[in-house]
Amino acid sequence: MNKRANTLIFILGATVFNIIITALCFLALLLLYSRFLYFRIPEGGITWALPVIFLASIVASFFVYKLVIKQIMKKVDMNTCFEPIFSRRSPRKL
Repeated sequence: MNKRANTLIFILGATVFNIIITALCFLALLLLYSRFLYFRIPEGGITWALPVIFLASIVASFFVYKLVIKQIMKKVDMNTCFEPIFSRRSPRKL
């Protein structure tokens, strides 16, 4: 495969991985909330808890994603395998 195909596959795989990690973090935090805090918070507590859990799952997934990408970068030389996403192109001549 060429660098462009490697880059496309990596981006698609990383996106799917990030979505899965976000969903797992959301479910884990929702489980923790329902297990420990649901019965201790007065009615209407879920209205603020779901957005907080959602934002916390996004933050947690970015930390996990960052750790995984660092491990991949230690093993794989990114410059030789992947093409830059945004590269400077020379202006077209008319």
